[in-house]
Amino acid sequence: MTHAAVTSAGRSETASLLAEGRAHLGLELGSTRIKAALIDDLGTVLATGSHAWENQLVDDSWTYSLDEIRTGIQGCYAALMRDVRERHGVELTRLASLGISAMMHGYLAFDAEGTQLTPFRTWRNTYTTEAAAELSEALGVNIPLRWSVAHLLHALRGGEEHVQDLAHLTTLSGYVHRELTGRSVLGVGDASGMFPISASGDGYDPELLERFGALEGVAALPWSLVDVLPEVLVAGQDAGTLTTEGAALLDPSGALQPGAITAAPEGDAGTGMVATQAIAPRTGNVSAGTSAFAMVVLEAPLSGPREEIDMVTTPSGDPVAMIHTNNCAGDLDAWLGLFGRFAELLGSPLEPEELYSLLFGAGAEGEADAGGVLSFNYLSGEHQTAVPSGRPLLVREQESRFTLENFMRAQLYGAFGALAVGMETLRQDEDVQLDVMYAHGGIFRTAGVAQQVLADALATPVAVGDSAGEGGAWGMALLAAFTAHVHRPTGDPATSLHTFLAEQIFTAQQLSTRRPDEAGTAGHARWLAGYRAALPVERLAGELLD
Repeated sequence: MTHAAVTSAGRSETASLLAEGRAHLGLELGSTRIKAALIDDLGTVLATGSHAWENQLVDDSWTYSLDEIRTGIQGCYAALMRDVRERHGVELTRLASLGISAMMHGYLAFDAEGTQLTPFRTWRNTYTTEAAAELSEALGVNIPLRWSVAHLLHALRGGEEHVQDLAHLTTLSGYVHRELTGRSVLGVGDASGMFPISASGDGYDPELLERFGALEGVAALPWSLVDVLPEVLVAGQDAGTLTTEGAALLDPSGALQPGAITAAPEGDAGTGMVATQAIAPRTGNVSAGTSAFAMVVLEAPLSGPREEIDMVTTPSGDPVAMIHTNNCAGDLDAWLGLFGRFAELLGSPLEPEELYSLLFGAGAEGEADAGGVLSFNYLSGEHQTAVPSGRPLLVREQESRFTLENFMRAQLYGAFGALAVGMETLRQDEDVQLDVMYAHGGIFRTAGVAQQVLADALATPVAVGDSAGEGGAWGMALLAAFTAHVHRPTGDPATSLHTFLAEQIFTAQQLSTRRPDEAGTAGHARWLAGYRAALPVERLAGELLD
């Protein structure tokens, strides 16, 4: 498989494939960008599209409006259509399959008529502390602050009137999917960020649903939780087809025809696992963007619930330990933007790829412990390190060696700082064994640098494939292609996602693997000790600075 542009020799064949509606579309709504990837049966990327957007802080809550969601997916799809037209000289009018992915968790609540009851509350909102703690104790499993059920109980405990009128609760991917297909369903990976999944991996845990129903004030509600949550599907199950209304929503020009089969909508964690083929035990993946998360497929259950670890699933329903951080590359991007502006003032502007390559290369030359320079990338609060309200912070130790190389090394370490803290808990306290971690996201576009930093930070080999920059939209497109594969007249419904990926998609995948460097691992351990020691300073900054 290759993800490069299609060669001229294959353009005619590709144009026919597109015109005949044999391509598969994955669309992912991330925190700052909506991306689309169009692929063939082998996973080759035929076209891409994107649309930038930003969340808004409204009444102390991070949100996106429904209008922004609609405008965003339309803008992204329009960009994809232009790319198809420019690359292949055809109009995109039909699809074989499609799938929607989005940032996980959060709270999208609707009444029986489909009216939104309260603005979308995204995963970034951390005001659900008391509700999450009550649920964790009552259910006997860790319920993170950002999970949908934590937002629901928070609204109930806060006396919010809309809870009485609740008829449908979903995530962002589930909302868009329902708009496109009319079906209220959710892939098990995304559903596992709404409410705990049963051991069988194919639905919500019935015992825990009963415990939720027994909580004070819940029994008096005019609905039961299982009735307002989306139906759970595993990878490959039929999640409906693109309706006439859905096609018009996605493509207001009217060119797109209905009828494409759809994959179950998934969260960005699940699509990251698929995009890196990290769905087998002793493997995992790191997805790095505005936030970061590590997903580790487990061989055996953990010793018990842990606040630092979320228990979710792969898109096939297998148990996964998830280390999630609210912050990753946002502050790093801001610093590089500053350097980019400086280059402009010097009269030597740099393209983003060149700028990142240059400065990442400098970071690779920094001292293994970053010379005593510490970077906290906390644009928002960070639960992994018990920081309620984040403030980006650069701190130097008394005897620090403040060079550009050490500064950039500290920025790269800081991007994965909270993630390293969480993974240390999983590896050391739970003795979880890892053979390899696969990584993807824009931070890995500069060959080798962030990859080596992550390998040293996790003391684990880190592999990056030629799909590393494609991210979750490509992973979602693969899930759509898998769904189409098993539902063809000649398909085998018993085919597993693992087999499909191994035999059809990743057979020729080019992987670059970086192993932990002894000096780098030791240096990062020293840096992380300083990072932990300085956390009270970061917490104080959040208290004192508006």
